[in-house]
Amino acid sequence: MWSFILRRLLYNIPVYLGIILLVMALLRVRNPVYAYLGKNADEKQVEQFEKSFGLQDPFIVQYGHFLWNGARLDFGESWKYKGTTVREKLLTSIPPSLSITVPALILTTMISITVGLISAFYRGRWIDRLLVIAAVLGMSISFLVYIIFGQFVGAFLPKQAGWALQPFEISGYKPWYTMASTDIFGVTVPYPSHISPGTWVAFCLLPVLISVIVSMGYDTRFYRAVMVEECNRDYIITAKAKGATKNKIMFVHMLKNAMIPIITRIMTTLPFLITGSILLEIFFGIPGMGRTLITAITDMDYPMIQGFTAVIALLYILSIILTDVLYALVDPRVRLS
Repeated sequence: MWSFILRRLLYNIPVYLGIILLVMALLRVRNPVYAYLGKNADEKQVEQFEKSFGLQDPFIVQYGHFLWNGARLDFGESWKYKGTTVREKLLTSIPPSLSITVPALILTTMISITVGLISAFYRGRWIDRLLVIAAVLGMSISFLVYIIFGQFVGAFLPKQAGWALQPFEISGYKPWYTMASTDIFGVTVPYPSHISPGTWVAFCLLPVLISVIVSMGYDTRFYRAVMVEECNRDYIITAKAKGATKNKIMFVHMLKNAMIPIITRIMTTLPFLITGSILLEIFFGIPGMGRTLITAITDMDYPMIQGFTAVIALLYILSIILTDVLYALVDPRVRLS
């Protein structure tokens, strides 16, 4: 297995280098300094700016510097946030994104797989039709509609009406944990020293619920299609003939043999755990990675765009490799050779 992982990493190195090369080249189709400073910037100001950020060097030299520094997670200093490095913005924007994406993924996966199993097992009956209608409604209505409706009903209306129960904030974000560190065998290990569930509920639970409602529509239909296909397999007919219970057939036989498409579905969304949900972060004012990247694109903050793109591309490549490894772990018919 380790030889397979090493080979896949080596195969993807040229892909990763090509992605970074393409992004850097596209960002320099027009002078990025004029895009940032504006058309009215004088030549002296432009020259000084290019010199301070190494933009006067040949492109291949800039590419080499970015790769060398990027290997140490040094993506340079942000143009917009003076005195702040791209690495600092990355480290501060990842936790807010994870605060909403990880719970949303766990809840969506658990509920969607269960609903898909039930819908497939009782396909054609009233419970299956009801669940399919609910799934279609969930995926047919715009994400933006759910966000606006959720903010109004879940946060704005209770505050305006003066209800006793006001669990959610309309927008904003506060860290719901504090970090500390300890030394283990001479290595500094960070850990959350204090957790505030109430703060998380106020600022993160409503976006999580909206994300679950929207994602369940797509995931439920996908998992239902997978489970319906599994229902027609010979091993299901054999299990029924042997008198196996419905719960054992659904949650043992069927679920185990459907793990390949389930893993594929989950792993394709894994990079978005870090990048977050852009719409949710923008409308709820959550300073996550998705919102930070969109802000960087709007502000023409090229070091920020390059650094974030490099991290996102790396996450996608690692998730693809991890998917193949998980295939072999859950299905003995798959061999990493």
